[in-house]
Amino acid sequence: MTRRLDQALVDRGLAESRARAQALIAAGVVTVDGAPETKPARKVAATAALALTADPLPYVSRAALKLVHALDAFALDPSGRVALDLGASTGGFSQVLLERGAAEVWAIDVGHGQLAPALRSAPRLHLIEGLNARDLTAAHVPPPEFIVSDLSFISLEKALPPALGLAAPGATLAALIKPQFEVGPAFVGKGGIVRDAAAVTRVRAGIRAFLETSGWIVLGEDTSPIQGGDGNTEYLIAALKDA
Repeated sequence: MTRRLDQALVDRGLAESRARAQALIAAGVVTVDGAPETKPARKVAATAALALTADPLPYVSRAALKLVHALDAFALDPSGRVALDLGASTGGFSQVLLERGAAEVWAIDVGHGQLAPALRSAPRLHLIEGLNARDLTAAHVPPPEFIVSDLSFISLEKALPPALGLAAPGATLAALIKPQFEVGPAFVGKGGIVRDAAAVTRVRAGIRAFLETSGWIVLGEDTSPIQGGDGNTEYLIAALKDA
């Protein structure tokens, strides 16, 4: 009997989730029968020897490194602030916010059961599952002072308005722009990759304009240090709510 490598790592207790397993595989620290393996879908036998040569990732998912980069690149500080994590998934962004001193983090995700077990008991973390960002209201969360977003399968212009409207004056936003969910199907090529540079430029300009017309001051933009899981280049944008 064979299993996918990422699932096999979870089954053997070498990773707490498939997302974590995939991050370790991508980092090149997983070996199969003594040889490095970088394909999470590789089928491995039940008798195969699996090992980690190191664990360079101190977070529950590699996505956390995107927010670490944003906080440092834009000099953003969530300490002492009420934070909102849209598209929390396994909780990489939430973990970074907690480690950087956020007073509390409201983690929102449309899915269920994705948050890493290590974070489920975090006393300052409030998890709301099964909630689409478009349906967020004041009944769900207090006015957020620091918003982060790592959303998929939806445009930011559709997903962000409720959170932006609920945000406290002077709130900060750090969001990932994912072109593959913004450009429209005509510009998404084989393998889900967006290769039209002009389309990406239009998307980034559109998101910037959207934030500005929503009453936010754009602080800066940067390329994410890590590609998306599908291989697309993603972009970070930071903004401040105009008081």
